[in-house]
Amino acid sequence: MHHRSAVLGTPFKSLATGVALLASCAINAADHQEAPNASAQLLADIGDYYAWVDAGQLNLIVTFNTFLAPGTEASYDSNLLYGFHFDTSETADGVSDVDMYVRFAQDVEGNWGLQVSDTDDVAVLSGAVETVLTEGAVSAWAGLADDPFFFDQEGFIETTTTGTLSFDSTRDSVAGANIQAIALQMPVANIAADGSAFQTWSTTASQ
Repeated sequence: MHHRSAVLGTPFKSLATGVALLASCAINAADHQEAPNASAQLLADIGDYYAWVDAGQLNLIVTFNTFLAPGTEASYDSNLLYGFHFDTSETADGVSDVDMYVRFAQDVEGNWGLQVSDTDDVAVLSGAVETVLTEGAVSAWAGLADDPFFFDQEGFIETTTTGTLSFDSTRDSVAGANIQAIALQMPVANIAADGSAFQTWSTTASQ
């Protein structure tokens, strides 16, 4: 998507989107084949979006950036906005009714932190990256994580070359690779008070 949009009162250009449909079950969406615009701004490139409900808690994880070798430090961009969007309408019109936003910024000493805000651009919580942050019923974490994405590249190449399925469930070509992630947890009632199904998707946008 390359449309101009006004997000939280600030003009942002939308760069990447992951989509999932949540109906009291675990769903994820993935995109690991980079388009030119995404490759040019890797911190805005969404890899996977996971959403699931457990014991009344809504869990959301979005991964971004490219695969990172162990020992590579995380990097952040204060010009990027990460959005979690929820369509709670009965008609499922694809228009967000509830939003959560995450920004990153540095303090005067150069340490990175994050801020989570709601639909009305009101800060819900803030604090340092690589730290579990909790305010009321909402928790957040952002940092480096072992990428849960599984892919047998050798099997994929062999399958497409020979036409014979050659995947091996024990062969993970990206094992040990890190990825950057944002995780949010909140009561599912914060999004759908009546417990009905809703759509959710994640976006990144840049100033």
